[in-house]
Amino acid sequence: MDGKEQEQKHKRRVRYQGTHPKNFKEKYKELNPEKHADTIAKILEKGKTPAGMHIPICVQEILDFLQIKPGQIGLDATLGYGGHTSAMLKCLEQEGHLYALDVDPIESKKTKERLKNLGYDSDILTIYNLNFCKIDKLGKQGILFDFVLADLGVSSMQIDNPDRGFSFKKEGPLDLRLNPEKGITAAELLQTISKKELEALLIENSDEPYAAEIARTIVSQRKRGKTISTTTELRQIVGEALVIVPLSQRKEAVKKSCQRTFQALRIEVNHEFDVLTEFLEKLPHLLNKGGRVAILTFHSGEDRLVKQSFKDLLREGVYSEVARRVIRPSIEECNRNSRASSAKLRWAIKSSGELNE
Repeated sequence: MDGKEQEQKHKRRVRYQGTHPKNFKEKYKELNPEKHADTIAKILEKGKTPAGMHIPICVQEILDFLQIKPGQIGLDATLGYGGHTSAMLKCLEQEGHLYALDVDPIESKKTKERLKNLGYDSDILTIYNLNFCKIDKLGKQGILFDFVLADLGVSSMQIDNPDRGFSFKKEGPLDLRLNPEKGITAAELLQTISKKELEALLIENSDEPYAAEIARTIVSQRKRGKTISTTTELRQIVGEALVIVPLSQRKEAVKKSCQRTFQALRIEVNHEFDVLTEFLEKLPHLLNKGGRVAILTFHSGEDRLVKQSFKDLLREGVYSEVARRVIRPSIEECNRNSRASSAKLRWAIKSSGELNE
């Protein structure tokens, strides 16, 4: 073995700097929670989410409403990291069955293995790499559910990984697709969308107050041959668009406009409103009489769609009862997990007199 081969063989891993390295790929302790429980515990104590993990929100509130009993059939429409899934599986006590869907082929594979290691194999859990708007495919198999959960938030694993392009705080490709194997990226969208369409998109999807300025700056940059292909490039352009904001307020304004702009583009790239509308229309036909559904939303557009659907179907007699007010995470939970602060939980109960079609 020559010197060069020996050097490659014995190359040391990048030092784990401090308790919370900035580079995602250097956070190997956080990315292996089963091996570094002490590190994970310290990060959680600080109210932060370890890289590669997702802390489920409103778990007890959801379980209190769903009232899961052993032997029932349930659906987690948005599997994610599997935190809600494992909590519901515990309630089943190895009796009955839980189905789970996730559009993300990367994370669903990891979660399946994680849950299998906890003792939840195919006897009690079936996972499909499927968008939750396609729940009728389960109905065609004759499956009806006693309880359903849909958590509409983007998982922390997706947000924290710069390769997925979900966060303006980290350098990465401007992707924003939940399924990176299908559809166009946000960067590709920005290469073709008109100024008028982009402004309307920013208003409709995220109530962006500077929609006109941001749309104008993006299209202007494009006409000058500027390609917006990374998250930081888009962040910089949003900053340029907001030069009209007083300097003392600009930093916070740019931060919030970046959040809203990325949200608006993510919703568009993944057709999230269309997907949610389709899911809400199909959902009652997959519920048993008396079946319970809980939906966790994270922005006003989603919440309006869920609220209106539940209200309309209550009036039609499809649901016997719906949440009159949203349920929000407790102050204690928000202090432990800052990503819970925007969550809203709504629920509905299928009428006992409504026949499944």
